[in-house]
Amino acid sequence: MKKKILIIASNANTIGPHNRRTGTFLSEVAHPYAEFDRAGYQVDFATLSGDTPYLDALNLADDPDNLKFLTGNGWAAMQKAVKLSDVDVSKYDAVFVPGGLAPMVDMPEAPLLKKVIKETWERGAVVSAVCHGPVSLLNVKLSDGSYLVNGKNITSFSTAEEDNYARKDVPFDLQTALTGQGAIYHVAAPWSANSIADGRLVTGQNPASAKGVAEKVIAILEPAKAKAEAAAAN
Repeated sequence: MKKKILIIASNANTIGPHNRRTGTFLSEVAHPYAEFDRAGYQVDFATLSGDTPYLDALNLADDPDNLKFLTGNGWAAMQKAVKLSDVDVSKYDAVFVPGGLAPMVDMPEAPLLKKVIKETWERGAVVSAVCHGPVSLLNVKLSDGSYLVNGKNITSFSTAEEDNYARKDVPFDLQTALTGQGAIYHVAAPWSANSIADGRLVTGQNPASAKGVAEKVIAILEPAKAKAEAAAAN
């Protein structure tokens, strides 16, 4: 049966005291979409409000997967994103939250989103996010009262990266917040690829990590296939 991925995107288009324009960072949705599509998965989109999400970093449109996303089925499907409250998330094998600054606006608390992630995790499905997307994991409490990220190996957009990107625009530091809820945080050099899988929880540090997050999700969903491909490469 075809695997199903739900991409949950932010609806925000501005952030901070100076109303910096933002949205979902193009490569953080386009690169995973490309990997999931190549794997033959069904990929659907949802947003918190049901409104069409915004895209950021359109200057990167000359990247092959970004361009294919914009001109092919990806962006067309994303524009038809449905309201998260109208989605039966239990039908999906994995959820994925792309970054960009937008999630820092509407995802730190978002009760329904926290409930969806909690239930996705506790039924044994995959939870994944990249860059600022892991803010969706913040404040998620499991049935035993513990934070989802407590004791988990994860990453996200780092303090060092934020200091040189959007420090004056973001409401808080994501690395600090995740660590404060018990996450075992792993950081690589700024803007270098860094994706981590801790069981069924997959996170990536920045745009360069988005492809790796998708690859790790696929490896979890299809371990036999991943093992065969690894053997063939050796």
